[in-house]
Amino acid sequence: MEQNIFDLLSTYRKFKPHMLMVLIHLCYTFGYFIIEASFNHGMSPHVFVTYRYFVGGVVIFPFAYFFERNVRPKLTFALFLEIFVLSLLGVCLAVNMCFASMKYTSPTFVAAMLNTIASITFIIAVPLRYEVLDFRHPRGIAKILGTLISLTGVMIMTLYKGPILRNFYGPLIHIQGKSGAIHKNLLIGSILSISSCITWSIWYIMQASIMKRYPAPLSLTTWVTLVGAAQSAIFTMIVEHNLSSWRIGLNIHLWSILYGGIVVAGLIIYIQLWCIEKKGPVFVTVFNPLSTILVAILAYFVFGEKLYLGSIIGAIIVIVGLYFLLWGKEGDQEVQTNTKYKWRCSNVVDPECKMQPTALVEKEEVQIQVPMRNGTEIV
Repeated sequence: MEQNIFDLLSTYRKFKPHMLMVLIHLCYTFGYFIIEASFNHGMSPHVFVTYRYFVGGVVIFPFAYFFERNVRPKLTFALFLEIFVLSLLGVCLAVNMCFASMKYTSPTFVAAMLNTIASITFIIAVPLRYEVLDFRHPRGIAKILGTLISLTGVMIMTLYKGPILRNFYGPLIHIQGKSGAIHKNLLIGSILSISSCITWSIWYIMQASIMKRYPAPLSLTTWVTLVGAAQSAIFTMIVEHNLSSWRIGLNIHLWSILYGGIVVAGLIIYIQLWCIEKKGPVFVTVFNPLSTILVAILAYFVFGEKLYLGSIIGAIIVIVGLYFLLWGKEGDQEVQTNTKYKWRCSNVVDPECKMQPTALVEKEEVQIQVPMRNGTEIV
């Protein structure tokens, strides 16, 4: 009995980041439709971003203050500038462009476009040595193939429609807003979506870098949300001249702001920071295809939106690519752990390591040269 409990806990610890990322995208999926309903009823995307991140920062602040007061490092001016840039990229620019693109397109389209973040992040992470790229190892090839396959599936979902799948019953929930509240423009929506994906990719890389010098996820989340809300407020005042757009009543606008602030801007960012610290930035982004699949399913079965054959084909391809990429990522933790152990033992620094003969030490030092050149961090 005790052995079974131990095995269960061991399995839970191993797959905890995976389960948390699935939970994140379930929350994202539900949020897409709440936000769409709010936009349909006249909510400004820029006002929504400002309120949402302000609420998120206020909610997280007391937890960050009490739980991390003994581990939170001193905030220097240089580190604050990095947080300022991080907030500018991840909140003020990326989120505003993403929600603005949703106003011109649809939640399904935006969720599909966001899957390009994994490929863009992988491309940026390799030269910066946040990801190991080894063409001679099957796992290295799997990561490359998985990225390309997932991107192909996303392109199919976006560009190929095919026949419409018939819905045998009406929508269970109606999301209808004011007439003319949304103006469909695929070109503008695509440009905004792609721009937000590039910005988000840089944001993920910066998070991984800052977390090494500021290992306090709750405090960092609070700073990012509050600074991002202030930046978004300034931007909104420049582009949104109608003061009435700032007024919020007891309606869908308020519920979307509370959900977006507490769940998305607060809880999800904290979980993402934790997963990035444990698994790296690319691990977080490879789960983005789940939102596309979940949004398409929910849109079809619950909200009665049209679902095309191309969406199903693309979703299957995305899942295959996701499997390849995750399988390739699973080997990174083992490589990094073994490399760090060999490095400590070869230099006879770690008292837990046993003294080794000189010939064996030299042999292990030669063996770790390849992963070092390919970007494995030795600390």
